[in-house]
Amino acid sequence: MIKYIGSKRALLGHILAAIGAAAPAGATLLDLFSGTARVGHALKRAGYRVVSNDHNAFAHRLATCYVQADAERWAERAARLLAELQALPPRPGWFTETYCRAARYLHPENGGKVEAIREAIAGLGAEPELEAILLTALLEAADRVDSTAGLQMAYMKQWAPRALQPLQLRLPALLPRPEAGACQALCGEAEAVAAAVACDLAYLDPPYNQHSYLRNYHVWETLVRWDQPEVYGVAQKRADCRTRLSDFNSRRRIGPALARTVAALRCPAVIVSFNDEGYLARAELEAMLAARGHVQVIEIPYGRYVGAKIGIHNPKGEKVGQVGRLTNVEYLFLASERRISLPAPRAA
Repeated sequence: MIKYIGSKRALLGHILAAIGAAAPAGATLLDLFSGTARVGHALKRAGYRVVSNDHNAFAHRLATCYVQADAERWAERAARLLAELQALPPRPGWFTETYCRAARYLHPENGGKVEAIREAIAGLGAEPELEAILLTALLEAADRVDSTAGLQMAYMKQWAPRALQPLQLRLPALLPRPEAGACQALCGEAEAVAAAVACDLAYLDPPYNQHSYLRNYHVWETLVRWDQPEVYGVAQKRADCRTRLSDFNSRRRIGPALARTVAALRCPAVIVSFNDEGYLARAELEAMLAARGHVQVIEIPYGRYVGAKIGIHNPKGEKVGQVGRLTNVEYLFLASERRISLPAPRAA
């Protein structure tokens, strides 16, 4: 799966343990802010029926691949198509010029390969699930040879060693359909989906500060949409990064937005993942969730994202400040109609 600032890879054990304590086996779970679909994928593997949602196109395709698509239906056909796509010669054009020359996210040789494969996928007219599998394979292949520190707000001044490696497509780790039933990937606004989907438990991992996932991963959004958007700045960001703004990235609006979303949920239990760098304090979240029943909190010490370790730099690449800390606290808030015995947390 792609590098992602909000990834819960190291926290999966804690999340699965909390959900396992709060939801019965084979339950229907709603992953309302699915991101890379890492959590939804793990929940599907654990046998739950998962409904994933995210409003970004790239995240929706990842969830369609990892949550909605089933291995027994698609794996063999997708593997054959990926082998055919891998054999295509490079076809540089707008994408290569924008993201490999005007900006330097990918080496031009890999950019041309990406462009050829993406054009071929567009021409297949494949079923949505199959197309999502192919796009996920391409996105992940590009991610393995990018030249960033993990975010697409900037790129390396010199090519990262991995950027000089040839792009290689791999079949994503598809899962069979769980006995609980077919899973689903949605692409909607959180509050509307919360009100529309009945489930046994909802897992919420919302954006919690000013960092926009659309801006941080705008190249992947363009790779999926394939719309040649107007771009701006050194980073060649999509113009709609300026207009597609989320309430969850606003200090003033996040509280009301999350409160409305939590109130709209149609489930007896909810788990909210947050951390102590977010716009909302622990006490605010506990008060917000109290209306849903018993509230319990798991605290998990956790290392900050890679950018924090690199430090603070100006546009010339000069280090201009020091990061205050390299560890924060991740919270899992559980609100449920009945009190649940939760597992003791361990350091992540």
